Amino acid sequence: MKRIAMLTAAAALLSTAAFAETYTGTVVDVQCKGKDLASHTKKCAIGCAKGGYALVTSDGKFLKFDEKGNAKALAALKATSKDNDLKAKVDGSMDGDVLNVSSISIE
Repeated sequence: MKRIAMLTAAAALLSTAAFAETYTGTVVDVQCKGKDLASHTKKCAIGCAKGGYALVTSDGKFLKFDEKGNAKALAALKATSKDNDLKAKVDGSMDGDVLNVSSISIE
């Protein structure tokens, strides 16, 4: 019985990992969604953290982050030395129209 429980847990973990993808684009706070992304500043993004974050892909898709992703984005923004053009690589999985972020790095 214990073995079945362990196998079920392992299968659930692997199925979640199997759906994870890597997304690239520009990190933006939700309030600045329609603004010029190349000139969007780190200072603005950190200042508007309460609204949450998203990734805008090269084809214009707007992928809103989940709550954990918002926290990870804020930490990444605070850690980066870049002041604008906040290109990022995000690993995660889509759940409806929300991106569940497992990791993010500002490039």
